[in-house]
Amino acid sequence: MSGHSKWANIKRKKQANDQARGKVFSKLSRLITLAVLEGGGLTDPEHNIKLRLAVEKAKQFNMPKDNIQRAIERGVGPNKDLLKEIVYEAFAPYGVALIILATTDNPNRTLAEIRNILDRHEGKLGAQGSVAYLFRKSGLVVFNRGAVNEEDVFSFAEKINAFDIDQDETHFTLYLPFENLGRIKDNLNNLQYEIAEIDYKPMSIVRVENEEKAKKILSLIEALEEHEDVQKVFGNFDIPDQYLA
Repeated sequence: MSGHSKWANIKRKKQANDQARGKVFSKLSRLITLAVLEGGGLTDPEHNIKLRLAVEKAKQFNMPKDNIQRAIERGVGPNKDLLKEIVYEAFAPYGVALIILATTDNPNRTLAEIRNILDRHEGKLGAQGSVAYLFRKSGLVVFNRGAVNEEDVFSFAEKINAFDIDQDETHFTLYLPFENLGRIKDNLNNLQYEIAEIDYKPMSIVRVENEEKAKKILSLIEALEEHEDVQKVFGNFDIPDQYLA
């Protein structure tokens, strides 16, 4: 499994054990509300794939049902048009490219704060299109090896036209065309996935072998993901396992 994928798995585990639940729930609430907005006001997860994925993610973090319902209702409420999703393109040190997903009700403030974080960590905000070509917007499905049969996973991968599979001793990570995300549920049979979400898969990798360089890159990504408006950061780095812990 490549370095960026391993880092994503580590971050998910850290978030799942995070005691600062308020910040996690706030981000998840925005994600749910935005899914309703982008789904044209559809509040039924069965008919709104992005909402279904957002609700599933919220449940993974034990977000209370009442919180989830309030977030859904905000997507059809009087202030629904204030929330927007913005994709920022940026450069980390040493030639690493970043895609930053944010949800905000104040784009000017968010832009200024993200630029400030980048500046403080030797990064730089890029223009639209400056790094997007280095990534492929995809669907991502992760299975726990201990809970599934390998043959079933590869059969599922074929049905949804997965274009890449990463695997390590604990997980299978499948990448599929973004437009096929809505077909996941219909092709699972008895398979249970651990994660299903939108991903930006790097199509070219920058290998970072130096520990000091690795720490700088990861410090920047952590600082960005700590920002309340940032949902997720994707990078095209490959860092050895010993520097990811």
